[in-house]
Amino acid sequence: MKTIKTGISWVDNVIPEGLPLKSTTVITGPGGSGKPLIGETFVTAWLKKGGSVVFMSLQYPSKEFITESIKNVTGLDINGYKEKIIFIQLDTEISGFQEVNRHVINANLVKPEVWDEVLNLASTKLPDEEPGILIFGSALNLLLFSPTYGDAILEKIKSIIASNTTKTYIFSVSTSAKAKEISQIEEIADNLILSRSEKNPFQLFMKILRMRGVPYNSAEVQVPISPKTLSHIKEIADHSRNRVIPAILKI
Repeated sequence: MKTIKTGISWVDNVIPEGLPLKSTTVITGPGGSGKPLIGETFVTAWLKKGGSVVFMSLQYPSKEFITESIKNVTGLDINGYKEKIIFIQLDTEISGFQEVNRHVINANLVKPEVWDEVLNLASTKLPDEEPGILIFGSALNLLLFSPTYGDAILEKIKSIIASNTTKTYIFSVSTSAKAKEISQIEEIADNLILSRSEKNPFQLFMKILRMRGVPYNSAEVQVPISPKTLSHIKEIADHSRNRVIPAILKI
């Protein structure tokens, strides 16, 4: 099985042979436990190894905040990888999707039928060189708040996980709400990672619960991100989330 090693010691210590390619990884845990930040460590490794990335980060208001977060967490300036990146930004005011420019697509990701179209479009715009294309979707649980599409989007996410054979997916989901629905996603993921946080000082911890076809260490490890950085990123994410949820609740 082909894998990718991050080159980051605290990750490689628990998955020494690396993350399996063309698998689906779910990072789960309560709100404020740094799930997207763990995902960003894999994104950094992916780009450094020559792969391409599609971002669907619902908790950040724009691509600039994603860029800032990755720079603060891993030290990587993803502006140096522009030809290998596309950002899909949530826009609940449109029916489908709109190409803003070469690197940004606005899409109403609350509607499950939009997913295939926009992900296929993004994939055709990116080079598909080893290790391939990584789809990184964070805070996807927010979509489940839609009274019209919540159930359908859950089934869409589950179908992507169950049928995937061509790309590598990393999804982060919060268990603070919709826990029953999130458990269905957790159950079928190839790889399952649990995160949690502690306060005073603000600290993150990660534990591997499952990995497909590769050995792993199930011991909990601390994620080495400073409390100041964590607090700053959480403030941005909370502010955006407080705007995104009311918009989704209207659909």
